[in-house]
Amino acid sequence: MKYRHLGKAGIQVSELSLGSWITFQTRFGVDTAAQLMAAAYDAGVNFFDNAEAYAHGVSEEVMGAAIRKLGWRRGSYLVSTKLFWGLNDGPNETNTLNRKYLLEGIDGSLRRLDMDYVDIVYCHRADPATPIEETVWAMHNIIERGKALYWGTSEWSAAEILSAIQVAETHHLHKPVVEQPIYNLFERHRFGPEYDTVYEDYGYGSTTWSPLASGLLTGKYNAGIPAGSRGDVSKYDWLEEQLTDQARIAKVRALEPLAGEMGATLAQFALAWCLQNPYVSSVITGATSLEQVGENMKALEFVDAFTPEVMAAIDAIFGDD
Repeated sequence: MKYRHLGKAGIQVSELSLGSWITFQTRFGVDTAAQLMAAAYDAGVNFFDNAEAYAHGVSEEVMGAAIRKLGWRRGSYLVSTKLFWGLNDGPNETNTLNRKYLLEGIDGSLRRLDMDYVDIVYCHRADPATPIEETVWAMHNIIERGKALYWGTSEWSAAEILSAIQVAETHHLHKPVVEQPIYNLFERHRFGPEYDTVYEDYGYGSTTWSPLASGLLTGKYNAGIPAGSRGDVSKYDWLEEQLTDQARIAKVRALEPLAGEMGATLAQFALAWCLQNPYVSSVITGATSLEQVGENMKALEFVDAFTPEVMAAIDAIFGDD
């Protein structure tokens, strides 16, 4: 395992990390979560991602219980969570980044995780209804009170990120240091030209999610939606259109020879491709089995195999995606 700085921050994250979205509690409980986290940790993973909204808070409970069971030394791993959607329907408790919600929300996450602090707390989405000054001050206070060490953004526009940074610099507050964007061969817009200032001038880091495009880039949907897959789960039926898009499937099929020549599976190829981006600090993976954790970790063997010729061939397949 190799480690990258979180942008200009002093902290380092493993190139591949493990996230809990749609698996912890939704697919399995504490015992399996502990097994998967242990396998990732043994492979060198030091960053584990979560969010208040995942399984309506239960994902945090499962991860916290798994870590207690594993008995890891706190300094040896990093945990993140994210706040925005909330767990209640009150006017000040959902789809917001107001001060009241954020200060109460971090306390709730820490209770569920059974931790004194998280290493990173993200604003899970931007909130145009709350003044950015209010949000930045609240995130600064969370860090000053020792409840998080760093804060970041997730799926924010470049303009929104720059606005938050400027407020923090003006008032000498803790600045956001990391974005958590979707990023895969089909979704590259969060690293478009408008983000150049964010990553180049301000040294923002990134922990990217959905590297396999909800499984599409593994090739398992090439012949339709298999029983028991994510696309077959009614809760995620909104994915069906994406997973059965024949134009996208054709592009996945076109990748198979490139991955084959490299000796990689399509999943390993797609994960390793994400790490070609120098602004990517860590790629968040998901897993439902020990075998999948192991196969994902093998992607690191192919990071250096992406020659300019291979990258050009990929761009020829994906065009404007």
